[in-house]
Amino acid sequence: MRVLVDADACPVKDEIYRVAKRHGAGVTVVSNAWLRIPEDPSVERVVVSDGFDAADDWIAEHAGSDSVVVTSDILLAGRCLEARATVLAPNGKPFTANSIGGAIATRALMADLRSGGEQLGGPPPFAKADRSNFLQALDQAIVRLARR
Repeated sequence: MRVLVDADACPVKDEIYRVAKRHGAGVTVVSNAWLRIPEDPSVERVVVSDGFDAADDWIAEHAGSDSVVVTSDILLAGRCLEARATVLAPNGKPFTANSIGGAIATRALMADLRSGGEQLGGPPPFAKADRSNFLQALDQAIVRLARR
């Protein structure tokens, strides 16, 4: 069992390390640049090229039914769901087969509006409640995988 982290902009890396350690799960931190990670043999750093979607490609290729992927990238989430991985956003919201289609459609609609010159606000700021929701969701996801 492994937690794969789309790490470049992930605000919950410390929480991932803590929950994974408690459950004996490994963590792979994937980024385009070197990031500090805990000195722990269960935590692995993978630095990919700075090519477009290089980190996403690496994660999608290594995701499977025995992994939890943490990402806010909707397209990566879809690719990982196809690989039968459990996928969580950093705010704790799970991506599921039932929700990913709507999320991708909304993403495309927002991109179209932005390209047409619409001034749209971004996502809400990351809040303390988001961190708490993520901790609970990750813990539950790891427990579910361990029971399989």
